[in-house]
Amino acid sequence: MKKLIVGNWKMNGEPECSSKPTKFDEIYPSHARDHLDIVLCPPSLLIPGMMELCRNANIQLGSQNCHYLDKGAYTGEISAGMLKNFNVKFVILGHSERRAMGETSEEVSLKAIKVSEEDLTPIVCVGENLEIRNAGQAHKFVSEQIEKSIATLNKDFIIAYEPIWAIGTGVTASIDDIRNMHIEIRKIIGPDIKILYGGSVNIKNAADILKVENVNGVLVGGASLDMVDFAFIAKAAG
Repeated sequence: MKKLIVGNWKMNGEPECSSKPTKFDEIYPSHARDHLDIVLCPPSLLIPGMMELCRNANIQLGSQNCHYLDKGAYTGEISAGMLKNFNVKFVILGHSERRAMGETSEEVSLKAIKVSEEDLTPIVCVGENLEIRNAGQAHKFVSEQIEKSIATLNKDFIIAYEPIWAIGTGVTASIDDIRNMHIEIRKIIGPDIKILYGGSVNIKNAADILKVENVNGVLVGGASLDMVDFAFIAKAAG
């Protein structure tokens, strides 16, 4: 199973950032990473300007969200079909920063179905907060989140485990915590689905995280904005 390295730029990036795929390819040429899949998920406005450069650098494009309908009176939304027209291949869904704004697992499930119908791959994010973890309910919570978020999904998808207390905090789950949670997730989704880890992944911890059983890649936040760091993390995948 190929490792998958995904960069989530969140609400960051200027027009000049569109050249970053070329920079990444200079640091880590595509011929040296045919054992990996690299994905960049910039803000939607940057996607058109990155299409050709990503193609040339053998980097795939992803989006950070989409709606579960094809079109309509949904101000500010974007459909999976629109993203497909711009060569997007992956869509991050259910990130905790969106769930914090009221997005439910049921909505994530509808989005994942629509993304799959467009032959794109949903990256479904799950993860517990610190209160749930301290109460010893992390495995139960994440299991229920997965079951609701992929309720009727029958095509390829990816699970990204991102403990909320580790996102953007500089605090990373311990290797044992990551291993144990990924084992639990594997029991639910079976042997053939990729599981990514996310949550303060950086150049110091990426190699150790990527060695953990059932970690099939990483979802990188802030460190993916720096192509030197992002390339270092990708190289850590072996």
